[in-house]
Amino acid sequence: MSVPAWFARNVFRLQEAAMHRPTFPMLEELERTQWLSRDDMLDYQTGHLNVLLQTALAHSPWHASRLHTAGLVETVRAGAVLPSDLSRLPTMDKRDARENVEQLVWRDVPGGVFPYTTGGSSGEPLIFHFGRARQAADAAGRLRARRWWGVEPGEREVYLWGAPVELSKTDRIKTLRDRLVNQLLLNAFDMSPACMDEYLEAMRAWNPKAIYGYASSLALLAAHAEARGTRLRLPALRVVSTTGEPLFPHQRELIERVFGVPVSVEYGARDAGLMALQSPDGVLLQMCETHLIEVLDAAGNPVEEGEAVITSLVSAAQPFIRYRTGDVVRHSGRNDPGGRGLTVLDTVVGRQTDFIVAADGRIMHALAVIYVLRAVPGVGQFKLIQHAIDRLEVQVVPDTYWNDEARAAVIRGLQARLGTKLALDIRLLDAIAPEASGKHRYVVSHVPVHGGLAQVGR
Repeated sequence: MSVPAWFARNVFRLQEAAMHRPTFPMLEELERTQWLSRDDMLDYQTGHLNVLLQTALAHSPWHASRLHTAGLVETVRAGAVLPSDLSRLPTMDKRDARENVEQLVWRDVPGGVFPYTTGGSSGEPLIFHFGRARQAADAAGRLRARRWWGVEPGEREVYLWGAPVELSKTDRIKTLRDRLVNQLLLNAFDMSPACMDEYLEAMRAWNPKAIYGYASSLALLAAHAEARGTRLRLPALRVVSTTGEPLFPHQRELIERVFGVPVSVEYGARDAGLMALQSPDGVLLQMCETHLIEVLDAAGNPVEEGEAVITSLVSAAQPFIRYRTGDVVRHSGRNDPGGRGLTVLDTVVGRQTDFIVAADGRIMHALAVIYVLRAVPGVGQFKLIQHAIDRLEVQVVPDTYWNDEARAAVIRGLQARLGTKLALDIRLLDAIAPEASGKHRYVVSHVPVHGGLAQVGR
């Protein structure tokens, strides 16, 4: 049973205050700053960048050493660094963050420092640390974006998210807390047909105003509902928000068809934070108040489409300065149709591990092989794992139409894309397990992508 929205909102405020997280003051700030002009937003970012660099200089020896080498120390002390000056610093990556953690973390940061672990879906899990400012920024950014869609804090939401199979006493307390703030958590780690039937019924009873979860898990639930012939009646629902991974066009179309509302994409990462959210105008708006995003090629040169390299302005506890995310994004020169001063990203193309490398060196987006599998009758669910440039594992959950011709069609289609010498291992399974993070990825490549992504085929 839900509680009145005003009650849930007040419980949420009290919780954030008790945890010393300035979520609601930051929300008020974001409501104001989103309407800044581009020039005023740049001034805002510049001020916060200098505070971050001064903090890093004082409390993160690893960053301090790099600032000294780049000849930026006096400029940092004077508070005169411009975002364009960041190019004088080398980039950092997950290995840097992992191997130099004690030289990075400011353990006496006001409000405390908290360890966290990335999901490791890139093959490189990372233990990192964040403070209250980073937590509040992520929550406030999400609350602001919900308001774009007409969803106020405290209104009913469903989260299709990772959850433990067995609930401990602490987990039961969290479940009670979730209900008091009108959040219903459904376990993305358990997506069996029986569980998904229960999830659909729980959604009907809860009648949420927003649904939030992994893109692949929401697409899987929508496909299950459609296969069951289930009609979802959720009259309060305004938006389905996907996160954690790129949303493919066929997933968006499926989710919107089944749930009957628009899909809003959220772009973020556990280590890098919440970076961009989609507005009702269909554009992906950067969290300019909390992140600087550079788009670089493998050599570190600015490009229109390339790797997102971020500087988190709310990462004082463990500064992420010019941090290579491994995500491929495309910049846009457009302005927000809604009149905000937030930068528009054209799209998040995918992770570098979401690309397939053909035998002739061509780099192909995951969709190139996804469309092959989707077109074959008999393929219920699938996952492709590229172990080597000439070896591909194809996991298939077959339906009643699977036969020898379906198998042959899969082989023909993939070899047409990736080369006739491609060795294919087709494995028929009863179910495909999610990643450790709970996500259901269609394509995973263990073949390194060299030479940047300028030659990406879409």
